[in-house]
Amino acid sequence: MKKFTKPTFTQVYALVLTIGGILGILAASILTYDKIKIAANPDYIPNCSLSPVVACSPVIASKQAAAFGFPNPFIGLAGFGMVWAVGMMLFAGAKNLKKWFWWCFQAGSVFGMLFVAWLIHASLYDIGKLCLYCMLVWSITIPIFWTTLAFNLREKNFTIKGKVGDFIAANPGKLIALTYLLVVILVVTRFSDYFYSLI
Repeated sequence: MKKFTKPTFTQVYALVLTIGGILGILAASILTYDKIKIAANPDYIPNCSLSPVVACSPVIASKQAAAFGFPNPFIGLAGFGMVWAVGMMLFAGAKNLKKWFWWCFQAGSVFGMLFVAWLIHASLYDIGKLCLYCMLVWSITIPIFWTTLAFNLREKNFTIKGKVGDFIAANPGKLIALTYLLVVILVVTRFSDYFYSLI
C-alpha cells in the first residue's frame, strides 16, 4: 500500500489556481450571459436573484458593473483564463520561470484583489444588493491573491522584509480565513435587518 505523502505548497498552489480559474471562468461566463440577456430585455430576471438582498439584476445593471467602459466579466474571462493556465503549467511541472513572469502574475493578483475590494464596497454600500456569482468571484480571488503572494515569497521572487514577509509566506491559510471573516462581518452588518427577519 502506497504511503500518503503530504502535498507540497507548490502542488496546493497549483490546485488553488486551477480550481479557482475554472470556477472564475464559469462565474464570468454566467455573468456575461446574464448581462447580454438584461441588455436585450430589461425585465429579464437572472436565476441568481433569490431574495430582496441576493438579487443579481441591480448589480449587473449598475454602472460599477462596467468600471472600465465594458462589462467587468470580460476582465474575469481573461484574468481567470490566465490563472487556470498558470495552475496547469505548475501541475505539468513548470519550473524556473523568470522572475518577471511572477512579478507580472503578482501584479495581476494585486489588481484582482483591489478590484474585488472595490466591488465589495460598491455592492454593499452603493448598490445595496448581493450578486451570487459576484460573491463566487470574491471567494476565488481572495485565496488566489494570498497563495500567490506566499508562493512568490517562498520562491524568493521578491521579498518583504521583516516578520511580515515571514508570516505571509508561512500562513496564507490564516490570511485567507481572516479575509473571509472580514467579508462575512461586513455582509452581515450591512444587511443585519434582513438576516434578523429570517430568524
